[in-house]
Amino acid sequence: MNRRTQTVPADYFAGIYASDSDPWRFTSSVYERDKYAATLAALPKARYRTAFEPACSIGVFTHALAERCDRLLATDPIPAAVEAARTRCADRANTDIRQGAVPADWPAGRFDLIVLSEFLYFLAPPDLATLARRAGDAIEPGGDLILVHWLGVTDYPQSGDEAADGFIAQAAPFAGLLLQSRTAAYRLDVLRAGSAA
Repeated sequence: MNRRTQTVPADYFAGIYASDSDPWRFTSSVYERDKYAATLAALPKARYRTAFEPACSIGVFTHALAERCDRLLATDPIPAAVEAARTRCADRANTDIRQGAVPADWPAGRFDLIVLSEFLYFLAPPDLATLARRAGDAIEPGGDLILVHWLGVTDYPQSGDEAADGFIAQAAPFAGLLLQSRTAAYRLDVLRAGSAA
């Protein structure tokens, strides 16, 4: 399978959502349900003051994550996904969902939690490096970053392992690993800012 060499463009995802409002079965997949539970269980702190979840899609995980946050900002590049996420999270007054694609549309502010789930492999290495720098600028000292990535074969610019390992290497100046785990389907990595080796 030939790999893409450039970051996957937003219109690729817009086309997917145009034909299916839940293309990855976030609302019904056992894989997604179990992964979400494992992600929440891996968070080192019971509660976070200000969290950021880019690439939130239709907001299924966002809705669950909001229970652990005083304030949660979530973004997605696709308008249809943003509207679905806003509807799903309408009962979460602490949640702000905006349209935007990272790294270009990285928001202002500082966060004590950044969730990077199932999208770093869509980025070509230069964009992944830019995203890592922006995460480093935005994460508070002692804040946590959690990475979750599927390990299957794709035509994306990077595999799940390549994307996660690349981010971890780029983050080494500002964050160190607290936890790594993997199943047959996905890997989960937790880093803490200020604990770089």
